[in-house]
Amino acid sequence: MNKGMSTSPILYFVSIMFLIVMADARARGGRAFDENYVVTWGNVLKLNQGKEVQLSMDKAAGSAFESKHNYGSGFFQMRIKLPAQDSAGVVTAFYLTSKGNTHDELDFEFLGNRGGRPIALQTNVFTNGQGNREQKFVLWFDPTQDFHTYGILWNPYQIVFYVDKIPIRIFKNNRRYGVGYPSKAMKVVASLWNGEKWATDGGKAKTDWSYAPFKANFQRFANSGCHADGRNINAKVCGSATYWWNTRKYRMLSAYELKALKNVRAKFMNYDYCSDRSRFSVPPTECRWNQ
Repeated sequence: MNKGMSTSPILYFVSIMFLIVMADARARGGRAFDENYVVTWGNVLKLNQGKEVQLSMDKAAGSAFESKHNYGSGFFQMRIKLPAQDSAGVVTAFYLTSKGNTHDELDFEFLGNRGGRPIALQTNVFTNGQGNREQKFVLWFDPTQDFHTYGILWNPYQIVFYVDKIPIRIFKNNRRYGVGYPSKAMKVVASLWNGEKWATDGGKAKTDWSYAPFKANFQRFANSGCHADGRNINAKVCGSATYWWNTRKYRMLSAYELKALKNVRAKFMNYDYCSDRSRFSVPPTECRWNQ
């Protein structure tokens, strides 16, 4: 028997296994920061060959980074570990945003607290510069102790906020009823900044700078999104079902996801603008579809 013929299947098998192992390692390790993101301001420390970055804030300044590209739709996720100890007034944010006074924006904002008190997760949706759609949650874990995954699905049908793959908020596209819906090209941004004027106890709890510098860590810098750089979003392109996040599976929540959503909102949501009669005597139009 030809010796080359006998070893070829073995070499082929070894090559395939090597590719599988490398692909798995890449999936677990994720893309390096510099592939998709740039530092925009402040002190950003790159760790683990760029697979993790650390934002820090002292009394002089905070820090931030943003994606190199604008996006017109996608599923954007990041693993985040929040500042520990006393972090009153400290805001850690992960969000999508466009530019200008009539910007669109989708927010995760983590509002620091006094030591031993839970950090609040605030979500918000801006359309054409109009926000005031806050919903707040107390998480079912301590987000300062380990990394957790936070994600935003944005397609032409719905926006869904996820925590560790569990949906916590939905905002449906109901333009036909006069409800604004984010449609501008947006960048992915992460920041750590001083929000002591409002973030904790309505601004009553000020930042204790003896705990500075405050540090937040971020991992997983791959983005699944439709690039929309240097042009207006072409709805037919960024809304195309050729992108997996626009396919039928992601146009509405499954029965399982709806059950999980209702459970989280019943147990862990502690503020909903839709229920705040001091601000809205009549609930905003979109509230009827986004419970």
